[in-house]
Amino acid sequence: MSALCLRWTILISCLVAMIIPAGAQQGQSATKGRAAATAAAAAAPSDLAERLNANTVTIVSGTPAGTYLTVAYDMAAVLDKDDELRVLAIAGKGSLQNVRDILYLRGVDMGIVQSDTLTHLKQTGELGRNIGQRLVYITKLYNEEMHIVAGPGINSLEDLNGKTVNFSDAGSGTELSTQIVFNLLGIKANKVNMGQADALVKVKSGEIAATVFIAGRPASAISKLPKDPDYRILEIPFTPELEEASYLPATLTSEDYPNLIPEGQTVETIAVGAVLAVYNWPPNTDRYRRVENFINALFSKFEEFQKPPRHPKWREVNLAANLRGWQRFPAAQEWLDRAAAENRSPAINMEYARQQAARVAPGDVAEQERLFRQFLEWVERQRQ
Repeated sequence: MSALCLRWTILISCLVAMIIPAGAQQGQSATKGRAAATAAAAAAPSDLAERLNANTVTIVSGTPAGTYLTVAYDMAAVLDKDDELRVLAIAGKGSLQNVRDILYLRGVDMGIVQSDTLTHLKQTGELGRNIGQRLVYITKLYNEEMHIVAGPGINSLEDLNGKTVNFSDAGSGTELSTQIVFNLLGIKANKVNMGQADALVKVKSGEIAATVFIAGRPASAISKLPKDPDYRILEIPFTPELEEASYLPATLTSEDYPNLIPEGQTVETIAVGAVLAVYNWPPNTDRYRRVENFINALFSKFEEFQKPPRHPKWREVNLAANLRGWQRFPAAQEWLDRAAAENRSPAINMEYARQQAARVAPGDVAEQERLFRQFLEWVERQRQ
């Protein structure tokens, strides 16, 4: 090999030795860059997940046939605000099961239940003797009317003695309240449990005598029924025993159920309160903070719930109303106390109150005025 060739060989070898490490370094740099980008991309969803979970609350409600689910969806529609608050409405199985879910089901913050459920649980002790300290309320919502839809040959409550009657889904508030009401009125029926859609088919065929459903009027499962002489809504008398048990008188009208109640006529029934209940989380915990965030939004935007297209039952809600036998969640009471101190207590819909008085006493102006004044006195007592 000549000296010139040797020198070229040495030069090429040096260049290769210099090039290979440079290429390797570039590869390592590129690998590190890709790793950093991957880490950043992974961090972004992680931050989003943290923000979403930090401000999300869940409300267990009811079935599509009733009012609970509609009301829960209303809360989601009005209160959702980007990452600041997210409200998830969950379909539920009814009042008693909702209480179990609030107390024991992971991820459930609140639920809609009937006001008489807590009295029942205190009496039975089935969910613990301290249930009144663990289950508290944010606000009373509205009154739910008892509907008893009967079939052929059934004209009164007394006709249900010895007959088969659907008490709605097992574990539902309807089942619980129907047992209490029937016992107080001395009605001895044979209980079955099923959903309202199945029950109404069996009522028409005569397989069962009637079905009971407690929901805010108009209840969709009943309002959708066609005109049919085989269906009728039974009257429920308001007795001293029912009043003592904290039930309320109520009226169903032809406007609520035009296919079941003749125009201009009414059906007397009873009602029970619907309550937005919550587990009594300790202060200074994340769950307490999330519920408090929800309460501040709900109470501050309450007037939005009294406008269309929200369910008409929202117009019955008085956030400041006290609920006998229940404790209020501390954050809710604190908001109401601040509002009272600032003279900005939630407004009462006076026009709707007068409309309700007119429904109860149609054509009797003096009685309507008496009922309206009585309502105002009741509101004032609730605020004291």
